[in-house]
Amino acid sequence: MAALLLGTAVHAQAPAPLADFPKQAITVVSPFPPGGGNDGVARLIAQELGSITGQSVVVENRSGAGGNVGTAQVSRAKPDGYTLVMSQTSVMAVNPRLYKNVGFDPLKDFVPISQITSAPLVLVARAESPYKTLADYLAAARKQPGVITYATPGNGTMSHLMGALVSQKADVKLVHVPYRGAAPAITDLMGGTVDMLITSPASAEPMVAAGKLRILAMSHGDGVGLFKQAPTLQQAGLAGITADDWYGLFAPAGTPPERVAYLAQAVDKAMKSPAVIAKINSGGSQPVGSAPAEFKTRLQKDTAYWAEMVKTAGVSLD
Repeated sequence: MAALLLGTAVHAQAPAPLADFPKQAITVVSPFPPGGGNDGVARLIAQELGSITGQSVVVENRSGAGGNVGTAQVSRAKPDGYTLVMSQTSVMAVNPRLYKNVGFDPLKDFVPISQITSAPLVLVARAESPYKTLADYLAAARKQPGVITYATPGNGTMSHLMGALVSQKADVKLVHVPYRGAAPAITDLMGGTVDMLITSPASAEPMVAAGKLRILAMSHGDGVGLFKQAPTLQQAGLAGITADDWYGLFAPAGTPPERVAYLAQAVDKAMKSPAVIAKINSGGSQPVGSAPAEFKTRLQKDTAYWAEMVKTAGVSLD
C-alpha cells in the first residue's frame, strides 16, 4: 500500500526534466494494423507526448499473432525509454495463457508505465442484419450450428476468448473468424462476410456513430457515449462473463526507473488534456492514467483472472 501511495503521489506531479532524457525521437509500437483501437489510442497519446517531451513521438505498426509479434519485439528492444509499446489486456493478460509461446513474459520483460483507458468489449452486427439483439444472433446460431460467425481482431485476443465463452455459456456452436486487427474485420463485417464482431468500443465507434453498426451487447456496463445505454451480456442472459479491455503503455524491463517515472508523469499530464479525455470518451472508453505501481498490480490481477477464464473456455493456441 505504501508503494502504491508513493507511486500515485509521484505520478501526480508535473514531469521533472531529466538532463539526459529524452534527447531523440521516441517510438511507440502498436502491435496491430493501422485503423484499429490500439492504433488510434497510440497515436492520440503520441501526439500529446510529443508536445510534452519536446521530442517527436512516432507510432509504428508491427502486427501479427494477436499482438504478440510487435509486443515481443519491444521486449527485446534496448531498455532506454525510446522504444515503448501500446499494448492491451488481450496481449498482456490473455495471450500468455492461450499461446504455448508468445515470445515474452508480460510480468518479467516489461515495466508498466501507465494504464491509458478502460472499456468493455462490444459485440456488434451490421445495422441492416436480421440480428437486432444478441438473442436473435444466438437463436440463428442454434438453428444453424457451425454456420453463424463472429469476427475478432485475431487469434488469442480477448475478443476471441470472449466469443468462446459466449458460445460455451449459450450452448451454441459459433465459428470464429480471426483477422489481423479490428479494421479489416470491420470491413468484412460491413460487407457481409461475417455475422458479428467482438472488439473494442474505440474500433467500432465510428461505424456505430454513422448508424452502420448495431450494438448487440457489452461485456460490462461502464460504457460511455454511444455505448452508455447498450445492454450487457448479463442483461442478455449470459451472466458470469465480464471483461475490461484496457490499453496501456509499457517499456522494456531494465529501463532506468527515472526515465519510467518521467514517461509516467508525461502520460499523466497528457491524460489531463480535455481533448484527450473527450476523444477517449467519444470512443466509448474511460480515461485512466494510472501510476506504474498501480498498473503493475492491475496487470497481476488480470493475469490471474484470465488464466481462470482461459481454463473455463478450454481455448489454446500454438
